[in-house]
Amino acid sequence: MKYEDGKDIFPPALLRQIQKYISGKCVYIPSAGKKRGWGETSGYKQYLSDRNRAIREKFRAGASVDTLAEEYHLSLDTIKKIVYSKKEDISMLYSCTLASAKSYAKQGKLEEWIHLYLQSDGHNKDFSDGLKLFDRYYLGPLRMPLSLFERCCGPEENMKWRVDKNWFEYHVSQLQEVIQKEKDMPPLIVHYLIDENHPDGAFELNDGNHRLEAYSRLGIQEYEVVVWITEKNEYDSFVSRYAKYITSV
Repeated sequence: MKYEDGKDIFPPALLRQIQKYISGKCVYIPSAGKKRGWGETSGYKQYLSDRNRAIREKFRAGASVDTLAEEYHLSLDTIKKIVYSKKEDISMLYSCTLASAKSYAKQGKLEEWIHLYLQSDGHNKDFSDGLKLFDRYYLGPLRMPLSLFERCCGPEENMKWRVDKNWFEYHVSQLQEVIQKEKDMPPLIVHYLIDENHPDGAFELNDGNHRLEAYSRLGIQEYEVVVWITEKNEYDSFVSRYAKYITSV
């Protein structure tokens, strides 16, 4: 998302009014109609049920898959799973596993699995709430090379989120033991974005930093990830660059 000069966008009278409150600073103005009024987390499943029902009704009325994907900011694959599913509202049992994530994805409910995971085993309700603020594209789980991703959490000075070295080492060593015994670990969650520093697209690892380090130390080169994307141009970029991982699902 690039910055725009206010004088090139706002009428002079409106610009003067805005300058009374803030001047010379960057301000984010959300797109109209994009923010989701989901309310409390308890209403999340009902929201998805209502949304999917509305998508199916519009599809039956003649709306194309492409149109629905654009309107609801979902991938074409997710829309297809929603509109072609013979069982409209399947009650599924969540678990903190890759198999569970794949099961939800097959029913067009990957987004639901992500929030269930983040609000329970993932211990990251703030991240879940942040994702809910806007419509996102969710892809996966996709088996991808782990070399594409870098940690942003660890004891190193350059980490975005620094943690105690002893705790980090303990956590990673524990995960190494678990991974060697349990192959059904949950997918990593990564954000694909385009910005002024990464005009060609970049990944940010949001969930699974300790697991990524454990995989690296164990010599594991590939694992499943869930990719979330906000903007349409970012989605198009990801599909163009990494189509082979999407078609291999």
